[in-house]
Amino acid sequence: MTLPHPTADQISLPNVLAVLGDPTRLAIVRYLASKEGVPLNCSRFLDLCSKTNLSYHLAKLREAGVTRTEAVGTSRLITLRRDDLDRRFPGLLDSVIAAAGDASLPAVGGHEIELRA
Repeated sequence: MTLPHPTADQISLPNVLAVLGDPTRLAIVRYLASKEGVPLNCSRFLDLCSKTNLSYHLAKLREAGVTRTEAVGTSRLITLRRDDLDRRFPGLLDSVIAAAGDASLPAVGGHEIELRA
């Protein structure tokens, strides 16, 4: 099963900013950024909300082009589309993550999110 993703050229700034305006989705993106390049199972984010809400948030991130979701059997592996976002909007992702660094965002995996320096 292949999930639809926008191409890099279809990623729009208003959609990305709108999606990142939600604290739960921003927490997911911060965590993905801290684990750069490592596909994470969607169950990793169940501390944030119910399965139904998590599916909604992950779909919004995917539809906006912020994340890529790969179906592997019954699992869904989530990665951050940093290369596409950096090519389309240089520095945006790092700026948003840095600005949210001290904000009270939900913890993922039962602990605070560690950010790269």
